[in-house]
Amino acid sequence: MMHAPADVGSLVTRREAESDVAELLEWIARRLVDEPDAVRVETEEREDAVVFRLHVAPDDVGKVIGRQGRLARALRSIVRAAGARADRRFVLEIAD
Repeated sequence: MMHAPADVGSLVTRREAESDVAELLEWIARRLVDEPDAVRVETEEREDAVVFRLHVAPDDVGKVIGRQGRLARALRSIVRAAGARADRRFVLEIAD
């Protein structure tokens, strides 16, 4: 039985982690906003990090940021922790 090189396995795991984080962000955001159909998450691969850009309806931006930015901080913590598990730097941006 041949084994794939370690790089291939970790690449699959990283891609799965990116997809899982994007799905989780979308799921959480849909439950926080008044217009769940407007929620979408874009993923951008950069040299130093994977950036998740969360888009919501203009009237819902405050709902995903929360009072004094508490929800945004919590979402960023979740994203950062998932990145640590995937051995990659994950960043969350909330689009205006």
